[in-house]
Amino acid sequence: MEGTVEGCLGFLYEMLVVVCVGLLLLRVAEGRSVRWLVVLVVSGVTLSCLVHSSTLKAGLVSVLCSVIHYIRREEVMLPTQNKAVLITGCDSGFGHDLARFLDATGMRVFAGVLDELSPGALRLKKAASPNLTVLQLDITNSSQITQAHQYIQSQTGKTGLWALVNNAGVLGYVCDGEILPIKMYKKCLDVNFIGSVEITQVFLPLIRQSKGRLISISSMAGEVPLPGFAGYGASKAALISFNGAIRQELSRWGVKVIIIQPGAFKTNILGSREQWDGAQEDILNGLSPEAMASYGEEYICSMQQRLVHMSSVSSSDTGPFLEALKHAILSPTPKPFYYPGASAWAFPLLYRHCPTSLSDTILSRIFLSSEARPAEVLNS
Repeated sequence: MEGTVEGCLGFLYEMLVVVCVGLLLLRVAEGRSVRWLVVLVVSGVTLSCLVHSSTLKAGLVSVLCSVIHYIRREEVMLPTQNKAVLITGCDSGFGHDLARFLDATGMRVFAGVLDELSPGALRLKKAASPNLTVLQLDITNSSQITQAHQYIQSQTGKTGLWALVNNAGVLGYVCDGEILPIKMYKKCLDVNFIGSVEITQVFLPLIRQSKGRLISISSMAGEVPLPGFAGYGASKAALISFNGAIRQELSRWGVKVIIIQPGAFKTNILGSREQWDGAQEDILNGLSPEAMASYGEEYICSMQQRLVHMSSVSSSDTGPFLEALKHAILSPTPKPFYYPGASAWAFPLLYRHCPTSLSDTILSRIFLSSEARPAEVLNS
């Protein structure tokens, strides 16, 4: 009889481990933290090998049930009433979707756009509720930042601003770092880093007033050096470092600083064919004879195919990103980092834990075309 009971408890324990792993794999697929999965798998295998007592196994079953309940439970979010959020870069992409998403939750949304007469801005004005205000806000324009601050301060009063989402960003162009024009490096830094820092400095008094959140949309290219993303990645790396420093500094005021590193989603940040043609022309016109001889016009022109490929493999479902932002803005205990998207956690994990030579090889095979090579490499 005792053997039967122990066998049943052992089987139940093993089944529960499988269920826990399955649930955690779903979290990983959604771009959530992988550490719970690793802890559970390691501890489950270890305990299965070492624990033979039916009493202990029964206790472990109870613990694992609690783990499942904790992980899958619905977290109670903060109320949206009297909470205002400013989002930059709402003309299209993540910012546009987020503005509409948060407007639907009942938040007071200030949607900053690069051009208030753009199609995206006009769609926001038409489709949104009275709680959403579209603001002309080029984050590289100090005057527009000041005007936006004065308006939002007048609208929020003593409540302050609950969240600032630094979403506005530019990619520039995907090409080798040696031949990317300096003006594109400067544009990436101006928008992705300097502009975000300036608007953060201006609005932080309103955020401290509400003990709210500062949220910045970064990129895995800011943590993992990816071939072709030298300018963009460098600007995002600067943004991550800045936010890491002020996260510690602002904790004294109860302000939460959060970084979002999404995976590959379809947005307008990749640019249009006309923008690609313009960037390609700038590269060809600005190269020295030595660099042109090394790379060759055929290789430089092939870079647009990398952008086409990136667009084709990117996900059009921004749901995981929006849910991550909602949690970051409204959770009582937001995480310092979010990795929405199926691939967002994979490349940082690879880069952190693999030997550099191995991660370089893997990333190069993924992001560098084996068909298109610089002329000098091809002929060597």
